[in-house]
Amino acid sequence: MPNLDPSDPQDLRRVLITAMERVASSVVAESTMVVVPLPNEEMKGRLIGREGRNIKAFEQITGVDLLIDDTPQAVMLSSFDARRREIARLTLLNLLADGRIQPGKIEELHAHSESEIDLVAREAAEAAIREAGVGALQAGLVEALSRLRFRTAYGQNVLAHSVEVSRLAGQIAVELGLPDRGPRLAGLLHDVGKGLGPEFKGPHALAGMEFLRAFGLDEEILNAVGAHHREIEPASATADLVILADTLSASRPAARRGSLENYLQRLENLEEIARTVEGVAEAVAYQAGRAVRVQVRPETVSDDELQGLAESIAAKIRAQFPEAPPVQVTVLRTHKATATSQ
Repeated sequence: MPNLDPSDPQDLRRVLITAMERVASSVVAESTMVVVPLPNEEMKGRLIGREGRNIKAFEQITGVDLLIDDTPQAVMLSSFDARRREIARLTLLNLLADGRIQPGKIEELHAHSESEIDLVAREAAEAAIREAGVGALQAGLVEALSRLRFRTAYGQNVLAHSVEVSRLAGQIAVELGLPDRGPRLAGLLHDVGKGLGPEFKGPHALAGMEFLRAFGLDEEILNAVGAHHREIEPASATADLVILADTLSASRPAARRGSLENYLQRLENLEEIARTVEGVAEAVAYQAGRAVRVQVRPETVSDDELQGLAESIAAKIRAQFPEAPPVQVTVLRTHKATATSQ
């Protein structure tokens, strides 16, 4: 950005806005359940099996709950482990296609599905590396990233989050006139500790830093990974950029399940505040809670009262959410007349 003044908040705000606009990405959130369609209702009985033999074997082998209810031509798989749930889904689909539903076949198809899912995870990691634009990485790093494909944090897919952090950190570096390869690489690898085994102890940021040390990465990259939750002090601009990008990715509206619930609650609160004002018929919050459109009852509120009513609602919002960004309140008053010809 030309003529950037690091001490000017307006310049820094423009840097962040530009980076976020250029790194538009979809929300990748995962639930704990998945619906699998069935070819017919008869298949439910076959999945259960005599005295529940098949469903018991399926749940024991896959580690996933198979839920069979009155939903027509569908069953549900439930598990907090996204990888295990996806393996079970693929196993069930292959089982339905094969038609031979019995414990031995379930075990065989489950082993085959595990191999397929591992391949899917590796391909996702390679795609993430290409999207992040960090060049070729060692096989061990690709494997570590592949373990993030089926991991989630507050419902947000960790691998997708890592790619977003990488791109945000790189874009902000470009806007500031800094080299972007280091921030991109550190951003991509910052959560690698979440996919490590129990042999790595402590917070995931520090565990990831120690894991990555074996791959001969620069100390600047290692520090950025270890410091992204400030368990250690950030020692470079790369570390600061990763911290900033991680915060942006995790906190944007609806990115994570927790923030999605807070976001929806904020919209409901804004609408409820407006509805408590006398004369308001309906209120709708939009633009991520930065604006509220209010419809008044024309028989109780005159045109001359609209401005005062808007200011009253805005004051109530400001009193309840003093730290929140400004909210624009628009008040509408309309008369309608309808007639039908005979």
